Amino acid sequence: MERESQAHPRARLDTVAQRDPAIDLVRFTCLLLVVAAHCMMANPVLQKDGTVTTENVLMEQSWFTPVAWALMIVPLFFVLGGVTGLQSWRRLKARGGNGFDFAQLRLLRLVRPAMALLAVMWGALWVALLLGVHPQVIQLMTAGAAMPLWFLAAYLTAQLSVPLLARLHECAPLLTLAALVALIITVDSLRGALPVLAFTNLIFVWCAVQQLGFLMTDGFFEQRSRTWLVGVIVTSNLLLGLVTGVAVYSGNMVVNINPPNLCLLLLGVSQAATLQLLRNGIAWLAGVRWIQAVTAVAGRRSMTVYLWHLPLLVGMSGLLLLTDVPKPAGSTPEWWWARIPVFLAVAALLVPVVWLCGWLENRPTAASHARGPSRAAVVTAAVVVLIPLADAALNGLTLALLGGGAACFALSVLLLGRVPTPVLPSSSRVEVPGRRVGKMSTLPEPGLSANLEP
Repeated sequence: MERESQAHPRARLDTVAQRDPAIDLVRFTCLLLVVAAHCMMANPVLQKDGTVTTENVLMEQSWFTPVAWALMIVPLFFVLGGVTGLQSWRRLKARGGNGFDFAQLRLLRLVRPAMALLAVMWGALWVALLLGVHPQVIQLMTAGAAMPLWFLAAYLTAQLSVPLLARLHECAPLLTLAALVALIITVDSLRGALPVLAFTNLIFVWCAVQQLGFLMTDGFFEQRSRTWLVGVIVTSNLLLGLVTGVAVYSGNMVVNINPPNLCLLLLGVSQAATLQLLRNGIAWLAGVRWIQAVTAVAGRRSMTVYLWHLPLLVGMSGLLLLTDVPKPAGSTPEWWWARIPVFLAVAALLVPVVWLCGWLENRPTAASHARGPSRAAVVTAAVVVLIPLADAALNGLTLALLGGGAACFALSVLLLGRVPTPVLPSSSRVEVPGRRVGKMSTLPEPGLSANLEP
């Protein structure tokens, strides 16, 4: 398979750096679906003895299992992450950067917004505890509001692996994907005997789905006919029906997501093919001026929206328990109709939060002579971040771990320091039409879309 952009990344620098409004639109749509789903799940209930319990209303609905099969869009996030991650890596590499530069940029872009969230949550919950809120309620709010952190752990791990997996992809793209699939199946086969081993699929599954994004970037899906794409969609869903129908895996995709298993990869294959099948229509829709403006702004603040929406929802729901506002029982028609104002309220609360904290997603900048941290510092920063994330994913989040995680994230940001901006030697300077040839930084240029440097 010929991959022109892969074989000649420097010659095609402008193509790699071009913004793709369709990617922006799909990511924005997925983000809206996630926020809407969480608004339909959480239902805190104040008991007569003063304790608070939570109901996951959506998971209790019989119709939700087939709907989750169709609308479980987490794999699509990782497909999109593979597209943008590979583009960003090739662009950075063409400018003289290396894997440590890529890791530093990714860590800063993802860790800084999460650091602010953890610090604010830890402070707010401690204040609530000192004001007399029951510790059981504090723990409930801590666990519920921190649910998005598992995604951050998985996404960050997959993104940090991009330089290595990109090198393997350039040598043998399909063989690399096949090796990851073999690892997924092996882990799934052993998870009954060694349950803790199942969590290694947080790496293998999402890296495999990310590889689908690599294939999409290099035109693998684009070069296939519509019949082939439809065949892939049908086949992957038939396989999914087979492995769930014989009870090898649960038919509920939410159950399959943590830890992930082969079902999520099959969904990813189906979603990648569907995305390619609908690509022209999505591109046309994304070209509408007002849609493009909205998705471009949202794309630059997508991590802030994702991290903050659930804590805001949990906090708002908790405060409403202390008021006399009518609270319909879960699953009743009144409760479902109330999801509309709940969604709108969360969206309204996100506006000031994004305004105050969204800048933490801005691309790091530095003067061309700035010296970045050592490789050891980058590795240490990654470990410092992943340890509390792994602990939260495996054991759940507590108030103590929340504070420790905020401290670890802050330490990671300090370790990363300023962004390294190595300069290409004169023999490797990139010639870009319409630009002056000279020293080039590995930093992204200001005009690039956020979806290329997530």
